[in-house]
Amino acid sequence: MRTRIGISVVALGVALALILSACVSAAPKSAPGIEPVPSSLSKFYDQTLTWHSCESGGLTCTTVTTPIDWAHPSAGSLKLAVIRHATTSSTRIGSLLVNPGGPGGSGYDFVAQSLDYAADATLRKDFDIVGWDPRGVGKSSPITCLEGPAMDTFLYAVSPYPEGSDAWLQSRVPIEKAYAAACAKNSGPLLGHIDAESNARDMDLMRALLGDTKLNYLGFSYGTFFGAHYAKLFPKNVGRMVLDGPVDPSITEPVDFTTQMGGFESAFRAYLTDCLTGSSCPFSGTLDDALAQARALIAQVGTEGLTIKDGRTLDLSSLGTAISYPLYSRDSWPDLSTMFAQLQKGDADAAFQFADGYNGRNDDGTYSEENNVYTAALCLDGVFPDSLAGTRATMDTIAQAAPTIGAIFSYSDWVQVSIACQNWPYKSVLHPEKIAAKGAAPIMVVGTTNDPATPYTGAQSLASQLDSGFLVTRTGEGHTAYGSGNACIDSTVDTYLVKGTVPAKDPQC
Repeated sequence: MRTRIGISVVALGVALALILSACVSAAPKSAPGIEPVPSSLSKFYDQTLTWHSCESGGLTCTTVTTPIDWAHPSAGSLKLAVIRHATTSSTRIGSLLVNPGGPGGSGYDFVAQSLDYAADATLRKDFDIVGWDPRGVGKSSPITCLEGPAMDTFLYAVSPYPEGSDAWLQSRVPIEKAYAAACAKNSGPLLGHIDAESNARDMDLMRALLGDTKLNYLGFSYGTFFGAHYAKLFPKNVGRMVLDGPVDPSITEPVDFTTQMGGFESAFRAYLTDCLTGSSCPFSGTLDDALAQARALIAQVGTEGLTIKDGRTLDLSSLGTAISYPLYSRDSWPDLSTMFAQLQKGDADAAFQFADGYNGRNDDGTYSEENNVYTAALCLDGVFPDSLAGTRATMDTIAQAAPTIGAIFSYSDWVQVSIACQNWPYKSVLHPEKIAAKGAAPIMVVGTTNDPATPYTGAQSLASQLDSGFLVTRTGEGHTAYGSGNACIDSTVDTYLVKGTVPAKDPQC
């Protein structure tokens, strides 16, 4: 489920340097909410938060202690890193939790580096904007699997077998087994508790410790999966909730991946259509001509073995990753054209820059933990085939749904995740289900008509599942809608979050 939100880091202005250790405030007494809290969790809900200045721009940070296993709260705990931009307005409504998606995205960095994207001036005036690194991520207790060089081998080593062949699939089994074993060895019991419901319970704990009786939430991409499960578990604690670019909780993983790859194919066709209108497009002719040229270039790259200075060679798996990254946002389409133009000249540098960006590879060869959390969370949150035959069957359906790019996209995503989950040390804890969240306040579901990563059909489905769900549509390209430059979307979301106003009908932005 390639649902990571490709958010570019927004440059922030220079702000007054703050002393990191300066204590500036304590949290208000925790608000219990309407849903009851078991006595076994009282020590967590009764903790006091101490905030200190951090980053720049007047942000404050704290840590929240939460159980590793919510079903057995005495079995150990972990720390969640939380960051806040507090409003000074007399019209303050409360806290607004924000999550950028993933699974594996850093909500801490989302607020620290992209505050204007996470919440516009209207929301920042009336809410404390609160981000956090979910369990397993970043500054919270992280999931650890392979170190840099080993991760390079795992992600980028070129197979001696043709990609997509039965021999290649079989060769991935010991590789994925070793990866799963490394995750288990280096991460401990936390690896079995980074599922969406555990994260949703963390969200309710934060709600209470922030002093809010109800949760106000703006979740993007996989963050919508957290939000939907929060609404299922704590419907009466739902305040104003926006789920933008939602994951459909009611469909199986094979269907989800296939639908998503169809979404990327649609986005790729839209990219080519736009590209052909310009003077510097690396493709030419009609859309069908351009699709044929793209297929030919992809096949050529798969046999040429283009190598960059650090010795890595571009294979089809990495090329699929590279193509997918700029398809998340229309603003990145010119860069995708540049990459294709370079590939036509035998230069793979731009392709590796995109692949590295998606894979969380830093310039020094180290990695963020996002890939690890991505796989680990999906293994817990979904149900995958239990054999290579099942992996192959979904590869075939993906190739049919996305005939230009689906096959190579599946090599680095569906194949990797499905085989890893077949060998994962922990069984899945969630199964496909329709979430009604009976008793919840109105929940806004925002969908973009040509969203490649979370197709519009998922937004339509989730809005219809939720008893109180209502759909807001953005017509256009790109993954997620809020903050994308659509004034109608931004105004509709802001008015709902600030005033609680539910549109009389879908505004069709």
